[in-house]
Amino acid sequence: MASSQDGNRVTSTARQQRLARYEFAPDHFQVQAFDALDAGESVLVAAPTGSGKTVIAEYGLAMALDDGKRGFYTAPIKALSNQKYHDLCAFHGNERVGLLTGDNAINVDAPLLVMTTEVLRNMIYARSAALDTLGVVVLDEVHFLQDEYRGPVWEEVIIHLDPEVRLVALSATVSNAEEIADWLSTVRGPTRVVIEGRRPVELRNMYAYGDKANDEIVVVDTLVDGLPNPKVLRAESGETAGRRYGGNAPRGRRGPGGSRQRSRMFPPSRIDMVDVLREQDLLPAIYFIFSRNQCDESVKTCFKAGLRLTTEAERAEIRDIVDSRTAGLSDDDLAALGFTTFSAQVESGIAAHHAGMVPTFKEIVEALFVRGLVKVVFATETLAVGINMPARAVVIDKMSKFTGEHHELLKASSYTQLTGRAGRRGIDTLGHAIVVWNPFVTFEQVAAVAASRTFRLSSAFRTTYNMAVNLVRTHSPEETHHLLNLSLAQYQANKGVVEVQARIAKRQRERDRLRQQSRSEFGDIDEYRRMFVRDPGERDRTEIEMSLMALRSGDVAWFDDNLGLVLSTSVRAKGVKIKVLFANRSLRALTADELVRSVRTATRLPIDGTAVTGHKGQIVDQSDPRVLRELAHRLVRLKIDKPKTAPAAARDTHPCAKDPDLKFKINAAKSADRIDRDLQQLVSRADKESEVVSRRFDDVVALLERWGYLKDWALTDRGTLLSRVFHESDLLVAEAIATKLLDGLDATSLAAACSVFVYEHRSPEAAPDPSFPSSQLRSRYRQIEVLSKRLQRDEAASGITPHRSPDAGYVATVALWAGGAELADVLDDDTTPGDFVRTMKQLIDLLRQVAQHSPNDLTRSAASSAIERVLRGVVLSASTMPLGGDV
Repeated sequence: MASSQDGNRVTSTARQQRLARYEFAPDHFQVQAFDALDAGESVLVAAPTGSGKTVIAEYGLAMALDDGKRGFYTAPIKALSNQKYHDLCAFHGNERVGLLTGDNAINVDAPLLVMTTEVLRNMIYARSAALDTLGVVVLDEVHFLQDEYRGPVWEEVIIHLDPEVRLVALSATVSNAEEIADWLSTVRGPTRVVIEGRRPVELRNMYAYGDKANDEIVVVDTLVDGLPNPKVLRAESGETAGRRYGGNAPRGRRGPGGSRQRSRMFPPSRIDMVDVLREQDLLPAIYFIFSRNQCDESVKTCFKAGLRLTTEAERAEIRDIVDSRTAGLSDDDLAALGFTTFSAQVESGIAAHHAGMVPTFKEIVEALFVRGLVKVVFATETLAVGINMPARAVVIDKMSKFTGEHHELLKASSYTQLTGRAGRRGIDTLGHAIVVWNPFVTFEQVAAVAASRTFRLSSAFRTTYNMAVNLVRTHSPEETHHLLNLSLAQYQANKGVVEVQARIAKRQRERDRLRQQSRSEFGDIDEYRRMFVRDPGERDRTEIEMSLMALRSGDVAWFDDNLGLVLSTSVRAKGVKIKVLFANRSLRALTADELVRSVRTATRLPIDGTAVTGHKGQIVDQSDPRVLRELAHRLVRLKIDKPKTAPAAARDTHPCAKDPDLKFKINAAKSADRIDRDLQQLVSRADKESEVVSRRFDDVVALLERWGYLKDWALTDRGTLLSRVFHESDLLVAEAIATKLLDGLDATSLAAACSVFVYEHRSPEAAPDPSFPSSQLRSRYRQIEVLSKRLQRDEAASGITPHRSPDAGYVATVALWAGGAELADVLDDDTTPGDFVRTMKQLIDLLRQVAQHSPNDLTRSAASSAIERVLRGVVLSASTMPLGGDV
């Protein structure tokens, strides 16, 4: 009998029919996943790249079809969605498979539907009828839920999807897979975790460096018996044949005499590395470089050096594929994209792959690499996520990445993701991961990352404005808070609270033991301490704060052991802040955090013009050194004695003075007090983490009420508008629409105005001043900017992370393109083809939302026209489905 939602097992015949398409027997972990699905459970599969997780996904989709249900396959990026669509069409036929992304809507009523995760989230909030017969959802690359921006979408889908729908969650290898599966079981019912730690092709971690001792490129194993290769350590320290290499140098380890010894290592050139790969039969290879420009430069250098990796027959095949893929682009657009150079480079078997390239060119590189026609791809890390492009070897140019502010060592999770492409199943017996030496990262650091197996998946869940209004629209307050408490973020926070509570209990026991030790049978030890013992570590901040609040300008007071004159006082969010002049003429701004004891006022010293200059009513400039000098002299002449401490006689007559263990007991009491202060912090932390997601949601709801989007747990007209806006800056966009800042613009100007919400200047260099084609656009942008700043202030005051500011850096570019300009007139040194196309596609998505949801008929019409003006040429080509079969 076929599998059904009540958990009955299918017969072995039914399973064999589902697996008949595969030419290999399933692995043990795949069988475990099949068993879970056949038993009516959801499943989380954590396994390395290329291990065969897709087989499990396809099995789940086949089950849905057998049950007369629909199956959805969600992917994080459109390229992966497109590839999966072709794969499913090849087996099930075009009539049974559909595709739904921001760019394409093909056969959307088909029983199997491929989509991006955001599309499914939007369908859930819209309560789409397409979900009525849904049986299985595949969530590919589910580890994306830790992505800061897009991660919440995965959790929204998991939480809000009908519990009867089974999930097939596919993830990279993570160290807390059991925790994630426990959470899924809590939210959705029985979920079995299947972990496969073995790679389908064994990975060999290697290290490449140039050796000055013989001027050769050395490629050796990174680890020997699980430890850093001693040969590399010797080369790094400068040792050769039992002696040190070279003399003093700025880098390297200390020699026996204390001088720095020069390392024998030098970085191999990328041409040399390609030669090594070819000589050692390690092609095809992906060469990861964390710089688009360096990827392009590497290809140019290799091509200019005469490096040719293809045969004449391969070059002819490459030309055919390139010509067919670029047939939809005009000669002018191809010229603007540097097509002649690109074509010559890929024909030589060398190519770049990064986000600065137009999708058409990236898809060509992907197709050629999969076919084995391109032998070396110089790529940024974006290639590590998404479509299937296995290689025999992966080279990592540097193990450090510039974040825009500093260099950061590659995390073990990133290293695993990059090297996951090494080794082609069924072709290679070994995959090779080669790290190239560079002076910013030691070999021991490289070896530690290569040996690490830690990749903990953490939630990035946060409440967006769109999420908030949709929850209000579809659930009661109680239901909403319950759903939010089901998030992985709250689940992990709750585990943290349990750990904190355990620490609280342990510290309380320590505190109680010390309190018991501090008791004296002779008298009250705490009273003795208050009267006679001064401990800088013991302070009552509230008492100190109150003493500061009582001060006025002109007060002379003792600040611990220093006499000072109060020049000014001010109240800040964190407490009172006072400006004090001391007798040595030093000026300090003090808060309660910088004082040990409460302030003791001694007298007053007038600091107006009469006292300082002799002229009545004159305002004193406290920044004038002469004035400060005069005030300091007056302070010294006051000759105020320090407050007297309790006399020794009084201390000696206190009952506790007779205790022979007095010092020990005082110390025990001090330690107990320190633990009390620690306990206050721990309790505060536990309180903050408890239901933290719900509290943040309440903050968002309060802000939306102030801005007129919610009232009495119901959506206003503005709230309904916001519920349909899916964008990073959703509230700002909705507010711009609602306040008519996008009304009254022609199609070209509307497209340019909307670009401020999608464009973001990413270069570390300062952005140039924006250019505006018209005074109208300049005025609209200024109004949007003012609106944004007002909203950001409210967000910051509410403890909500402020939204990204609008950016007018693309207004002129979009106005040109929407106005009909040629691609060559739009692109410049600051505008790469890939960035341009990606920004235009994001702009089109936003314009579609304006066209659908603006309350103004003319604005909706202008938005539709703007889409037609932007969706042309290279942008249209990038939005069209690539041909199947070769990607």
